[in-house]
Amino acid sequence: MEFDAVLLPPRRAAAVAQGHWLDRTINDELDGCVATCPDKRALTALQLDGDQVARLTYRELARLADRVAVGLARLGVGRNDVVAMQLPNWWQFTVTYLACSRIGAVVNPLMHIFRERELSFMLKHGAAKVLIVPKVFRNFDHEAMANGLRASLPELEHVVVVGGTGANSYEALLSEPAWENAPDAAQILHAHRPGPDDITQLIYTSGTTGEPKGVMHTANTVMANIRPYAERLRLGADDVVLMASPMAHQTGFMYGLMMPILLRASAVLQDTWEPARAAALIRSEGCSFTMASTPFLADLSRVVAESGQGVPSLKTFLCAGAPIPGPLVEQARQVLGTKIVSAWGMTENGAVTLIKLDDDDALAATTDGCPLPGVELLVVDFDGNPVPDGQPGKLLVRSPSNFGGYLKRPQLNGVDGEGWMDTGDEAYLTDAGYVRISGRSKDVIIRGGENVPVFEIEALLYKHPAIAQVAVVAVPDERLGERGCAVVVPRPGQTVTLPELVQFLKDQKVALQYIPERLHLCESMPSTPSGKVQKFKLREQVRALAASGQL
Repeated sequence: MEFDAVLLPPRRAAAVAQGHWLDRTINDELDGCVATCPDKRALTALQLDGDQVARLTYRELARLADRVAVGLARLGVGRNDVVAMQLPNWWQFTVTYLACSRIGAVVNPLMHIFRERELSFMLKHGAAKVLIVPKVFRNFDHEAMANGLRASLPELEHVVVVGGTGANSYEALLSEPAWENAPDAAQILHAHRPGPDDITQLIYTSGTTGEPKGVMHTANTVMANIRPYAERLRLGADDVVLMASPMAHQTGFMYGLMMPILLRASAVLQDTWEPARAAALIRSEGCSFTMASTPFLADLSRVVAESGQGVPSLKTFLCAGAPIPGPLVEQARQVLGTKIVSAWGMTENGAVTLIKLDDDDALAATTDGCPLPGVELLVVDFDGNPVPDGQPGKLLVRSPSNFGGYLKRPQLNGVDGEGWMDTGDEAYLTDAGYVRISGRSKDVIIRGGENVPVFEIEALLYKHPAIAQVAVVAVPDERLGERGCAVVVPRPGQTVTLPELVQFLKDQKVALQYIPERLHLCESMPSTPSGKVQKFKLREQVRALAASGQL
């Protein structure tokens, strides 16, 4: 695969000179862990189905990474080849990424909620050579789905199955044979290690044009974010990081997989969100930090309050993905005894802003934090002119952690000649330099921290024979932040029900989390004189209906 990361070269000299890019890779960090703390617990991974727990020291983690790296090389994986993995938060996820880094391969993490429609595009666009999936996760047969996709993906040479029983199992191919002891292992493990500016991660973000975009990151871009992030949160080697957010998201990948290695700390992974088990893990493993979306915080607070069993080791809970309601901040602070930190970020940058540990708790509910060191924010009007503090406008960001570009789509990078990236969000800045996201020009819904690609769902619904016009908008939800509502104008003489709509999208192999959960039928859509649907009016309508209990 050829990676067109055109945003990297123009800013390299400045990023190095300013100390943001240290030219270290995850290989350097893992080797450092083995040299300084080989017998320290690196990883504890809880697999709720079957109640299995895997524990690895840094020495064991590095050995497994070497083993799987040689195994991947045996499958023909080499430098710049893409290895896609649709895995939950299992130890195999961490090991596979580290293994890819040993041989210069690029990892493509895929959310376990994706189905044929999303996967077929991403795997083809990224030219994945290997796809690693669980045999079954949450009662869904991922192996069957992956095998069904192979005929349409000529560049996909191998489907590897974690927990499989055949010759294509992860265990038989990668994790059980002692590949690291092979005569050519040393040469394989050191001949093609990537440099700090080589692409190490290809991760897709939900787009507004109907197709996801492949975000390219290097060791320098992601580590330029992780280091100041950890410093602001005062995290170090003594911390234990709980990660229940999917590692196929940037949240889990950067702060649950990579950050503990950079800190020489310990990670605890939970593959399915169950708040009672999370609370038990925090107590048993001494977890001191976690990051997740607002529903996770609400669930954990409720469980701790109901059980009366506290989580005294948990010092900090960082919330991102949606605004945190003020009452929840107060409740969580009181019930958990934990500092609640608000943050805002993007797949393209990682966390961009977060409040400080010494900030007043109220700032977690009223702002999305202030920029990390090295990050610059600018709010402009639609003509590109800066606006005064307190006035909303388009949010631009310039950061050393900014991505290398969108794979095969440099025209969509949205970065100007001075390095400013248009985030697609609307925001305002306070006089103290804190930011508040006030709206989104991107046409997405954020459901429990997961971006819903609205354009794609609308395009599919237009294929429904009973639908004349459709728009999908957000409706507020106490737990998830937002849910999708399909506003539908039926064809004359036709009608549509929510169960019918849901089944129609299921038949199109759409991820369940992307399917609208509310339906509003109307005779016409509010529109401009040119015929463009005024979605802001639709949002007002469905919010009013929801508030009155009619939706």
